[in-house]
Amino acid sequence: MDYVYLPMVPPGQHRLPPLPYPYDALQPIISATTLRIHHDQHHKAYVDGLNKAELKLVELRRIDDFELIKYWENELAYNGSGHILHSIYWTIMAPVGTGGRPGRETLNQINRYFGTFDAFQTQFTNAAVKVEASGWTVLTWQPTWRRLEILQAEKHQDLTQWSGIPILVVDVWEHAYYLDYQNRRQEYVNAWWKLVDWNEVERRLLLAMRGQVPMTREEYRWH
Repeated sequence: MDYVYLPMVPPGQHRLPPLPYPYDALQPIISATTLRIHHDQHHKAYVDGLNKAELKLVELRRIDDFELIKYWENELAYNGSGHILHSIYWTIMAPVGTGGRPGRETLNQINRYFGTFDAFQTQFTNAAVKVEASGWTVLTWQPTWRRLEILQAEKHQDLTQWSGIPILVVDVWEHAYYLDYQNRRQEYVNAWWKLVDWNEVERRLLLAMRGQVPMTREEYRWH
């Protein structure tokens, strides 16, 4: 299996990736209205913010003026992390009943570290429900430890472990579920498991074990 690399994304040239399914494909778990607003408005805002930050940093380098470096580096981290996590979030979901079952390597790595799939799922669910304020819960492949780990991520870029590669992510910012579930985050997270595309998670894990992080389903090919 070989990975075909895509060209570098130039500064300020990030694009909002299209959804890999229609807006109504995740119903009744996630409504078409929620998906349209979440993808077309919230995710696009992160892409726009990332492009703006990158172009501003290009300008700061050109004029050698870094007085506002702290602000623009924060914008770079916040919007860049939001763009990456949202891009992964769309790809690891599929219509109810089409996501398959955990793949061989996924299940092997889960059992190897968490003991059982049930123990992993219970920890992940509790981490997602109990993220303070808004944020994410992320299953990462940690090449430094050569194993999986579950992390909470408040404000996208917080509470990470450097070098960890996201494999499975759930968005628990209110815009991800409030129109459908109001303040019932637990209900949203429990229902969200029915949308997980385990075939995609398996592919992402295998790529992560080789240090690769595709942003869309089209960014990698198997040979």
